[in-house]
Amino acid sequence: MRRSRWLAVVLLAGLAGQGAVGRCGMVDRPLEMWAWMTRQTLTGAGLKQVEVPTRVGPQAAFVGGTGPVLVLLHGAGDQAGTWAPLVPDLLQRHTLILPDLAGHGASAPATGPIETRTIVEGLEAVLGSLAAGRRMTVVGNSLGAWMAMVLAQRHPEWIDRVVAVNGGALKHLGSVNLLPRSREEARQTMAGLRDASAPPLPDAVLDDMVRVAREGALARFSATAATMEEWTLTEAQLGQLRVPLHLIWGVSDQLMPLAYAQRLLAALPGAKLVPLERCGHVPQAEAPDRFLAALKGVLGEGVAPSGTIR
Repeated sequence: MRRSRWLAVVLLAGLAGQGAVGRCGMVDRPLEMWAWMTRQTLTGAGLKQVEVPTRVGPQAAFVGGTGPVLVLLHGAGDQAGTWAPLVPDLLQRHTLILPDLAGHGASAPATGPIETRTIVEGLEAVLGSLAAGRRMTVVGNSLGAWMAMVLAQRHPEWIDRVVAVNGGALKHLGSVNLLPRSREEARQTMAGLRDASAPPLPDAVLDDMVRVAREGALARFSATAATMEEWTLTEAQLGQLRVPLHLIWGVSDQLMPLAYAQRLLAALPGAKLVPLERCGHVPQAEAPDRFLAALKGVLGEGVAPSGTIR
C-alpha cells in the first residue's frame, strides 16, 4: 500500500472501529483521534508499549524488533505515533525504540510546564533502560533532533550516528506561530509548516489546533522558554561532536528553513545534508515514502539519495 494513502486508510479504520463515539471524536477532537489511531498502528505492527519508571515520572515507549537499535524521537506537541507509516518497513531490520518524550503522549508529567531538563532526563532514563548498553542510531524530528544532538554531546558512547530531521540544537527563533488563537491563524501556521502543494486541512482540524495551542503539550513546553537556552549548543560545541551526523530536511519548512540546516552543516564536522523537495517540517508524515527512502540511504540500506549535499 502506498504510504500517501495511509492516512485515509487509518482514518476510515478508526471510524469503523469506534462507531458513533469515533465519529464524535473525529469532529470534536480529531487530533486526539489521530494520535490514538497512529498508536494503535504501532502496536498492530508488532511494537509493545512499555512504561519505564524514572526520576521525572513514568515514561512511555514503543519497542520491538531485532537487529541494530534505531531510536525515533518525535517533535514538540507530537507523540511516538508520528512514525507509524515507517514502522512496518524499519521493523524488519531493527530493534525500534519510539519514546513519548516527557509530557507528551503517555509520558509524565501529565499536567503543568514541561521543562527541557525533564525531557532530557526522561529520555536518558528510557534509553539507558531499553537499549541495555547497546549502541544506537538516533533519528529525531524537530525537538527530537535537538534532543538527539544533546544525547550525542552527553553520551557519545551510546550513539552510532544521529539523523536530524528539520531540527537541531543551535539556537533559533522561528517565524511560524505555533500557538494559533483562531482558525485563520491555524491555517497560516500549517502553511508555514507544510509544502504549498499539501492538501488543505478540514476546519475541524484547524479548530482543534487552536484548542491544543491552549492546553496541549506544545503550549506546556513553550511556557518554559526561559529555561531552554541552557540546553542549546553553540557552533563551537557542535564542532566538538565526534558522532556521525546526517541531516534530512524538508526544504519547504518555514519554521526551520534550509538556511538553518546550512548553519548546522557548517558547524558539524563531516555532516551530510539530504534535502527533500516539496516537503515541510514533518517529513515522516507529509512525505513518508520519500523520507523512508532518504533514511534508508543514510542508514546504508538503500540507494544513496542523489540530492545529498556534503
